[in-house]
Amino acid sequence: MTRAAKAIEAAKQNPKGLSFAQLRSIVEAAGFTLKRVSGSHHVYSRPGIAEIINIQPAGKDAKPYQVRQVLELIERYKLTVQ
Repeated sequence: MTRAAKAIEAAKQNPKGLSFAQLRSIVEAAGFTLKRVSGSHHVYSRPGIAEIINIQPAGKDAKPYQVRQVLELIERYKLTVQ
């Protein structure tokens, strides 16, 4: 199991316990590419998916609602995490 896959399992159990670095690794492992950073906002996109992912840290942690949004997007599009 990859580090990103382990982070996804941890996020499903407790979205509040994920670090921002772990969330970024999940997003990138799902095939999204960092397009720009504006202040603390990290904007990701992926070809074939109209939606973008816009995440920002809460200190060193990920914001729980953004963790849930990313997991829902991965599930909705049935993306594989490498």
